[in-house]
Amino acid sequence: MNFDLIVIGSGPGGYVAAIRASQLGLKTAVIEKESLGGICLNWGCIPTKALLKSAQVFEYLQHASDYGISVGESKADFNAIVKRSRDVASGMSKGVQFLMKKNKIEVIMGTGIAKPGNKVEVTDASGKKTEYSAKNIIIATGGRSKELPNLKQDGKKIIGYRDAMNLPAQPKSMIVVGAGAIGIEFAYFYNSIGTKVTVVEFLPSIVPVEDEDVSKELEKIYKKKGINILTGASVEKVDTTGSGCKVTIKSAKGIEILDCDIVLSAVGISTNIENIGLESCGIKTEKGKVLVDDFYQTNIKGYYAIGDIVKGPALAHVASAEGIICVENIAEKKPHPLDYNNIPGCTYCQPEIASVGLTEKAAKEAGYQIKVGKFPFSASGKASASGAKEGFIKVIFDSKYGEWLGAHMIGANVTEMIAEVVVARKLETTGHEIIKSVHPHPTMSEAIMEATAAAYGEVIHL
Repeated sequence: MNFDLIVIGSGPGGYVAAIRASQLGLKTAVIEKESLGGICLNWGCIPTKALLKSAQVFEYLQHASDYGISVGESKADFNAIVKRSRDVASGMSKGVQFLMKKNKIEVIMGTGIAKPGNKVEVTDASGKKTEYSAKNIIIATGGRSKELPNLKQDGKKIIGYRDAMNLPAQPKSMIVVGAGAIGIEFAYFYNSIGTKVTVVEFLPSIVPVEDEDVSKELEKIYKKKGINILTGASVEKVDTTGSGCKVTIKSAKGIEILDCDIVLSAVGISTNIENIGLESCGIKTEKGKVLVDDFYQTNIKGYYAIGDIVKGPALAHVASAEGIICVENIAEKKPHPLDYNNIPGCTYCQPEIASVGLTEKAAKEAGYQIKVGKFPFSASGKASASGAKEGFIKVIFDSKYGEWLGAHMIGANVTEMIAEVVVARKLETTGHEIIKSVHPHPTMSEAIMEATAAAYGEVIHL
């Protein structure tokens, strides 16, 4: 069968690219070895948010009296929470199946391997091999949980994020290794439903890619929740010979051994670039990433790569944007390259974290003279009414030209609010224009205006 485009992988990069290609009139096929939607819909973004919502609801029930409501004793049903998460993921995957049919995209189930001469070989579940050809091939095979040599995952006592979403029973204690978005989200989830959680982070602060003020605020809040935080620490080894795990941790304090039921390794992702035909096609890679140009073409004409396997943030929305740009370029629509300096990042713990652009430290290191504004949610009427006074909005502007260099948020619903900053930065909006744009009251989002006003010495409610 001949196609205009074959996409290997149906995650948020692959299936979005396929749909956009179909919209542009290209005869398109998607190859998927497991479930449509990839890791994001089935084992990542979507089901984790379902788990986190259950944890949030449970927390609400525990604090119902704060809102003048009396309820009976509440209990977290771990298996029911996991089932709901899996049901949500299943529903979303079925939604992608519908989109494939709606857009007349051929779905080929099996493992795809790129071949020279614009071909893809697919091996189905029975072992049967079928070869397909296409003018263009997009490789969107994504990533998987990274394994450290001294932290080999066995799926039972030392687990990755996928196992953490589907454990047969709730552990009484857990050590989370790595305090990036994945580790922090799972730490919040398990702590909220009653698991004793310790977070071990090699770097000096948790959520280390975030602004230092955000990291400090989250650490303070997490410690208040009863989460044990160990920064500047490393896991040297894990002894799993007993009923649980004995974890040897090295830090500035020295060596300590902690006991737990489960160790969750959340130290990042590895790219799925092995055994997919890159070598036979002559496609170049570097440091585990496929080398591509601004429109995601590899060094071999007709072969493209997007998502986690190329340079850039390993985020679902980035993969989707890359897929659309890649396909629009193939269709000669002359898209603009993606601006990687204006990519929002979100962490869905409670309180949530959202950020875009430069941190204060990075802005100073880049040589900018800056104006910094900060507005705490403790001064927000909506936050007080909602019982969500933790956190703040922090904004950073260039003093000379008024360019919005960055925004860093921690608080309730900030993952919904960061888009205002992304759009404003895209439109080259200045701080004065934000101050003069009327924000509705009372809302959490007016804190963005207040923080901007603080940067320019015009804040009203502080």
